[in-house]
Amino acid sequence: MSARHATPLQALLVDDAFDGDVYPRESMARHTTYRIGGPARFFVRVGSLCALTRLVAVCEEQGVPWVVAGRGSNLLVADEGFPGVVISLGRDFRTLRADEEAGRFYAGAGVMLSAVVQEAFQRSLAGFEFAVGTPGTVGGAIAMNAGSRDEWIGSRVVSVTTLAPGRGLVRRAGDEVAWGYRSCSLPRDEVVVECELAAAKADPFYIRGKMEANLAKRKKSQPLNEPSCGSVFRNPEGASAAALIEGLGLKGERVGGAQVSPTHANFIVNTGDATARDVRDLIELIQERVEKAHGIQLTPEVRFLGFE
Repeated sequence: MSARHATPLQALLVDDAFDGDVYPRESMARHTTYRIGGPARFFVRVGSLCALTRLVAVCEEQGVPWVVAGRGSNLLVADEGFPGVVISLGRDFRTLRADEEAGRFYAGAGVMLSAVVQEAFQRSLAGFEFAVGTPGTVGGAIAMNAGSRDEWIGSRVVSVTTLAPGRGLVRRAGDEVAWGYRSCSLPRDEVVVECELAAAKADPFYIRGKMEANLAKRKKSQPLNEPSCGSVFRNPEGASAAALIEGLGLKGERVGGAQVSPTHANFIVNTGDATARDVRDLIELIQERVEKAHGIQLTPEVRFLGFE
């Protein structure tokens, strides 16, 4: 296509000065832990804040749907794909710095959460043991307040900086954000770009013990060796989603290649040839059964992308 007939988005993506790697019609199965998903119109790995700002601005101006995806650990992409731009945070968003005296980590949103966990352990800094074995990036973890009912990443956030379309960078103190179970009050159209996390000096044997105990529990109770998105549903108030599902005899239930894990009832795994529709249909079947039996509407944690 000639430059004269290119859209503003296309013109940006072919501009030699644009700091990013562009993959047209990229299969999202390569970028989700489910290993499922049709092609995104464009998959773009931006290398700098400037590139991210330019790309988001053009998408907003042109009405092109866009989304930022970390490692796709809580993402289900439709078989038909996504008609917009999937943004991955590259080079400049993958820096991690520690200040041991202050007990602080300064992490870009593209840093793997596992890297923070390991760096904290090596420096005898406690506070992230709950996240051992958790996939995904720091930005994704903050956006969904990753953790359990008892420990979560939001409790460690000293400050978080986001890119707000049309406004630029916004910095908030951690206590200015409302942290909830698997949720936070950050606006959904803002992109987490970096954060400051608090840690505390502790005995390395204590840290190692907590990490090993948490990891052993995960390995025993979760199907870590099968493609999944982790927990599918949030636990409803005063109840366990897994217990509700298991109580209805749904462990092992299948739709096509998607299966309720025999190991953990709140995991749906891809047995090898599952489609996004298989997973979505199984999610809806579980919701219907639980609501009929208990009057409880289970809320998915997984994000749906490209579905009507």
